[in-house]
Amino acid sequence: MKIIIHGGFFSESATNHETKIAKQHSLELIVKDSFEFLKTHSAVETVVFAVSLLEDDELFNAGLGSQIQSDGKIRMSAALMDGATQKMSGVINIEEVQNPIQVAQILLNYDDRVLGGSGATQFARQNGFEKFSAEIPQRRAEFEAKLKASGTGTVGCVALDRNGKLAVATSTGGKGFEIPGRISDSATVAGNYANAFCGVSLTGVGEDIVSNATAAKIVTRVTDGFSLQEAFTKTFNELKPYDGFAGAIAIDKDGNVFHHDSHPSMVFASFDGLTFEVFG
Repeated sequence: MKIIIHGGFFSESATNHETKIAKQHSLELIVKDSFEFLKTHSAVETVVFAVSLLEDDELFNAGLGSQIQSDGKIRMSAALMDGATQKMSGVINIEEVQNPIQVAQILLNYDDRVLGGSGATQFARQNGFEKFSAEIPQRRAEFEAKLKASGTGTVGCVALDRNGKLAVATSTGGKGFEIPGRISDSATVAGNYANAFCGVSLTGVGEDIVSNATAAKIVTRVTDGFSLQEAFTKTFNELKPYDGFAGAIAIDKDGNVFHHDSHPSMVFASFDGLTFEVFG
């Protein structure tokens, strides 16, 4: 059993030591709690559990504390993929929901598994998700001052369960001040992808990640026999011609864990019951 989570990039942490320490501490608690959950639950259930905890932590840009778009509203996206069944579900630009990843989890059982905008929000209401404001004072202050303190924030989790099955979940509050309707990579196969061989979650500039089809490329290459390191190296090299900004976490079917980012500032934590690692 293995688990790795990420909290996106953290530009404000580079100059704010207290924020950096707080994020490290939070990631440690979440990854260890999620590993305990993994002991008795599937990979799919665990990645939803972990990402829900990240969405509920205002230190990260997903769920509570999401960025505000240019029209003053918060719209969030999240996706879930079951590596065993090859099913992916997601919500794009959903509004006023506490845990977008949990809405994506319900959609995994539907034929129409990716919903956007008002349709996603309406589906959430029909399934018992009450109206919830994800705005915190910090985000409102940033919006009013037209700042972008953490414009590349996303959270994600990859888990390998006791039955050898992989799953991945990714959630984002957007980059902040974007055009309403903008779609990030998080609810696409570029930012969130898994199969029986590998699971990958991305963070960074969504447009760069989509242009490179990053998550799908890494998983496909591992499926074709590349090691995780080889798959990451080749795929991230393909971001370089346009200075693509991205970071990724992954676990393969053999329990190998890997992470990499093109501009080192991604915050992540991993745990396997014995060894804990945190960066950022």
